[in-house]
Amino acid sequence: MRLLVVGRLSGQLATAVKMAMAHGAKVHHVERGDQATEQLRRGQGADLLMVDYRVDIAALIASNENEHIHVPVVACGVDADATDAANAIRAGAKEFIPLPPEADLIAAVLSAVADDERPMISADPSMKAVIQLADQVARSEASILITGESGVGKEVMARYLHAGSKRADRPFISVNCAAIPDNLLESELFGHEKGAFTGAMARRIGKFEEADGGTLLLDEISEMDVRLQAKLLRAIQERVIDRVGGNKPVPVNIRIIATSNRDLAKSVAEGSFREDLLYRLNVVNLRLPSLRERPGDIAVLAEHFVKKYAAANGVPVRPISAEARRALVSHRWNGNVRELENAMHRAVLLAIGPEIDVEAIRLPDGQPLGAGSHGVAAADTGFAGRAAHVADVVTRAHVGQTVAQMEKTLILDTLNHCLGNRTHAANILGISIRTLRNKLNEYADEGTSIPAPQSGVAASGYAA
Repeated sequence: MRLLVVGRLSGQLATAVKMAMAHGAKVHHVERGDQATEQLRRGQGADLLMVDYRVDIAALIASNENEHIHVPVVACGVDADATDAANAIRAGAKEFIPLPPEADLIAAVLSAVADDERPMISADPSMKAVIQLADQVARSEASILITGESGVGKEVMARYLHAGSKRADRPFISVNCAAIPDNLLESELFGHEKGAFTGAMARRIGKFEEADGGTLLLDEISEMDVRLQAKLLRAIQERVIDRVGGNKPVPVNIRIIATSNRDLAKSVAEGSFREDLLYRLNVVNLRLPSLRERPGDIAVLAEHFVKKYAAANGVPVRPISAEARRALVSHRWNGNVRELENAMHRAVLLAIGPEIDVEAIRLPDGQPLGAGSHGVAAADTGFAGRAAHVADVVTRAHVGQTVAQMEKTLILDTLNHCLGNRTHAANILGISIRTLRNKLNEYADEGTSIPAPQSGVAASGYAA
């Protein structure tokens, strides 16, 4: 993990930096916010900014955003009171770390905010076969396409490949193509020259140049606009890029890894993805099975998450009861590893006895995991009658509504079900993340409250 520290390197802040380095962080330091933005603009990338609360955090974040730079911020400081911490959070910081620091807190915050501590854990034969193939191709220079449902761990696999490659000591840069609007993604990938567009106050180095010598992960590449796909294809073929507003090609030396939760062959047939780009990316395909297809991984992953979140929240590690294990294995886990992780995080916080029992493992709506989650056996009795009743209720509820109203209800209900996760909701609805985003913007303009993402809870209790 790359950490950029902003502020005067006092004794306590220097101690915090040493602790971060002890946990594997590569640290750079500047004293002022404008220096931090300049470092990032020049391609000195960072996964996290640790900023003294006396620095103008709001101005720093605004300056970064004006340059299309998005790096999470944690605030820190000596002798800061509750008001100082609250002001830092309101200014845009994700967390506040009081100084002098505690080693466990530093580790927990780095893990929760940067989300870099995600080892490859598996015990199921189907997943072990994929890992074996990954080990075979990791040291090659081949482009790799990782496919699978949302939440199966595609980015974890990408980091695993990078760690096993000949580029392991060079940068690993990840870009979520679904999370960045089309008009910003080009600049994010290729950078821009001063004056290329309104707000481009100086040259900005993009992710291609930032990843030079290392690995560039293009996450959810199926959401990339076709026009931009052509520019990406040229970059991969010729190993040069053109900054937005530039007139001089820039050579780059990177390995490309891409992920998708969609069938790209189908996207090619539909005309939304370039066939020649698919051939370039799909030299080796690694398909990650869903958690339903690898039940042998459920228990070992659950134990890993219990240890991780017990440490992050300062609570004892409790064993998982036999009944809870059976419930975990029998649940379908439509959200895959991400859903399991969130469930075990909640279980760590809710468990009150010597073990984590099934009552502590809750679904997103607060229901115990065992409530209707034990598979076919739990659904056998009276299934047809209940289904008919539900169908009748749903039909009556929708009578008199317009198609647009029904669509809005379906989209918002699905988004609530997915805890605000846009990618997962779009996947369930069968629409692109771009279409979903446009619909949500329409609803927000109408004054409708839109569910915010709730991917987990960080060490301090703030939403991650």
